[in-house]
Amino acid sequence: LDPCDTSADGNNPLCGDRLTLTLRLDGERVSDIRFEGKGCAISTASASLMTEAIKGKEKPTIKKLRDLGHDTLTGHGTDALPAAELGKLAALAGVRDYPARVKCASLCWHTLAAALAHRGGSAAVSTE
Repeated sequence: LDPCDTSADGNNPLCGDRLTLTLRLDGERVSDIRFEGKGCAISTASASLMTEAIKGKEKPTIKKLRDLGHDTLTGHGTDALPAAELGKLAALAGVRDYPARVKCASLCWHTLAAALAHRGGSAAVSTE
């Protein structure tokens, strides 16, 4: 995404997932977002669903989605259905049955948090 206001690189060394997010911001709203990367199907699908879900949303709404998504991915020992607010992101709920893959699905969210925290620059994040 050129020009972009902020970006971040994410890495999951256990799986080999790599991701670059670029964002265009309009105040607190993500007006556009793109990702580029290589990784497993879970990582790629999660990044695609995330970018679609947050485009046009403001930071507080994005944080709520991230928190709901994290609770859904980790399960916190429950079999509860994912929150309706997740929309298509709820498709990732099955990842909680495979704890080693949670980092694959959450890499994009960690990378997004780094990008939003370093507005005006570039950041890097790792799941390890």
